[in-house]
Amino acid sequence: MGQGPLSGVRVVEFTGLGPGPFAAMLLSDLGAEVLRIDRLGSPGASRNEVPARGRASLALDLKQAEAVQTCLQALESADILIEGFRPGVLERLGLGPAVALARNPRLVYGRMTGWGQEGPLAQAAGHDINYIALTGGLAATGEADGPPVPPLNLLGDYGGGALYLAFGVVAALYEAQRSGKGQVVDAAIVDGSASLMAAWSWLQADGIARAERGASLLGGAAHFYRCYRCADGAWVSVGALEPQFWAEFLRRVGLDPADWPAGFDSSNWAESSERLAAVFATQPRDHWRALLEGSDACFAPVLSLDEAPGHPHLKARGTFIEAHGQIQPAPAPRFSRTPGAIQGPPPAAGEGGRELLDRWLGNDRRP
Repeated sequence: MGQGPLSGVRVVEFTGLGPGPFAAMLLSDLGAEVLRIDRLGSPGASRNEVPARGRASLALDLKQAEAVQTCLQALESADILIEGFRPGVLERLGLGPAVALARNPRLVYGRMTGWGQEGPLAQAAGHDINYIALTGGLAATGEADGPPVPPLNLLGDYGGGALYLAFGVVAALYEAQRSGKGQVVDAAIVDGSASLMAAWSWLQADGIARAERGASLLGGAAHFYRCYRCADGAWVSVGALEPQFWAEFLRRVGLDPADWPAGFDSSNWAESSERLAAVFATQPRDHWRALLEGSDACFAPVLSLDEAPGHPHLKARGTFIEAHGQIQPAPAPRFSRTPGAIQGPPPAAGEGGRELLDRWLGNDRRP
């Protein structure tokens, strides 16, 4: 049984790409036991595949009736199912919600797609960039005179997808413990991405700020909320939004407040950004770190993924840890009484799954 607040929760994960496996990792990190269904003949997860950590694997050919029956056995003992196929795929395999819930009425059936289970685009292929393009997030990223720049696949796949799926299935599990009834959780990346834009819907409606590329307050247009290149080519970030933080920034850098307008008047942003860029270009990143880091100037160096684990703050908190021969993010968030833990390495196809299923079947918790 896993360590964490979800200890004792059983999850069946039908292997997919991107947000589904990441959601399963989040559940595993918090103590859930995850049985991953890999395709027979596939190698399974690589040993460096961090989002696949902490589960056991069964390798099955779901086109075979015996494999389908094995899955249904697992679902009878499970609390949560996670799948990321196009709508209708599991139904055609005999593993759709109607069949699964008939076998286990308390099952939470989590479905991860880009477009959702219904709608004109439900059967179309797509990726993160397409989903955030449709919901307003992509239009706001990048320079004013350049193309929209996708923020990796963090906003769609992992923010609007995996996090909403994990939140949704845990919420449904909580409800099922009271009602005794499971349900389907339709986690569409377009829905989650639109939800993440809620604050911008407010800011735009009230005329406070607009989510426009190269012109938004939090999109890099304001001189007090953007990144600057240093003399050594490295970058730093400044986020001195509030007047007291902007004043602290100016004081530490040695700039006269009278020469630097504060407030959200965008008419001076471009000129002020050019002037501040010239200031930062005079010294290397370490100079600005020594001057500003740890203060109320709202400053941080822009670190690469390789650099981040070595930062003193992240080292002190254990934000990155070494597990199974690899530096990787520690489980998050943190719990004072029931801390999570990395439950194991990414599994090869078929590794540990039969043993886990046998244990589930030998300790059936159905009423």
